[in-house]
Amino acid sequence: MTTAHRPLAERVLRRVIRLIGAAPAPVQRLIAGPPIRVDGQELGLEAQVGTRLLNLGVSETFEQLPLERGREQIAGEAFVFGHQTPVETVRPLTIPGPHGPIPARLYRPAGIEGPSAALVYLHGGGWVLGNLDSGDSVARFLAAHTPLTVISIDYRLAPEHPFPGALEDVLAAFAHIVGHAEEYDLDPRAIAIGGESAGGNLAAVASLHRAPGWTPPAMQMLFNPVTDLSTKHRSYELFGRGFFLTEAQMDWYKSHYLTEPDQALDPRVSPLLADELGHAPPAYVVVAGFDVLRDEGERYAAALSEAGVDVTLRRHSGHVHGLINATGVGHAARDALLEAVGVLHTRLVARTATDLSPGGEG
Repeated sequence: MTTAHRPLAERVLRRVIRLIGAAPAPVQRLIAGPPIRVDGQELGLEAQVGTRLLNLGVSETFEQLPLERGREQIAGEAFVFGHQTPVETVRPLTIPGPHGPIPARLYRPAGIEGPSAALVYLHGGGWVLGNLDSGDSVARFLAAHTPLTVISIDYRLAPEHPFPGALEDVLAAFAHIVGHAEEYDLDPRAIAIGGESAGGNLAAVASLHRAPGWTPPAMQMLFNPVTDLSTKHRSYELFGRGFFLTEAQMDWYKSHYLTEPDQALDPRVSPLLADELGHAPPAYVVVAGFDVLRDEGERYAAALSEAGVDVTLRRHSGHVHGLINATGVGHAARDALLEAVGVLHTRLVARTATDLSPGGEG
């Protein structure tokens, strides 16, 4: 849906939030109210302003709405906070899946010569909400700022397709992309997987997957991932209300994604419970300080490290869940994504160039 066809309320809110995001800090502080400090952290000014405006602009959150209206609300938030960073090539793909075609979208910046490194990106939304459009701003940003190809996957959603539907699509899509790397002009040795929230969960599980003929990702990039649905870690108690993603919303997601309570103990749902993590690829794990998922993300990074996996953990202490999607407002989301860009460049792009150069491994 184009900007002109978005509802008037969304267009107004988008404009207001962008104006406030560009305002001087003292003006933003007047709107945000007094600083909020929890667990030795202070909520970032941009995050506090955005959360307050969103709470004022939304009378009912998605878990209180019929499913389709909830999905429309998330689409609206993506429009309000996101930005369509220009990328030279953006084109739709259709990938064969185990239960039908899987829609995808390829982003490739200008200036790439020969096979490129790639990131297979998985949008968030609790396995219930979200689509290619809700993940568009992050995919565009990563493609525009790093000479690699980003392929975003539109996996099936619950409750129409509960666990393991989304995971089956992700595994099939990743295997297809690796197997058809030449067709997409990719280096099959440098294809990473990443995602945000539920997408981060799926990326983590795919990184642990092993099967005959399976080529694992070159690295995993996990933004605010769900890693343990079997229990609620301390960050649920600290940030369960008022900081964008709530405890009630996580309960709603879980009830839609899982059909049996015991499924939460399955490592394909809760990778933190996996018996063996040492075969996982290198990981970059990002958590937000004011997020119910913070502690399980940090514990997963620690567990990977203890298993001998090369891990970088980054806590953005002043962020809330999902802030990386706010590429159209202020600087916080873009700064966080630029750090991720640096990791992708070091881990994938620079390594690929070295391997393909004369005297390199390739």
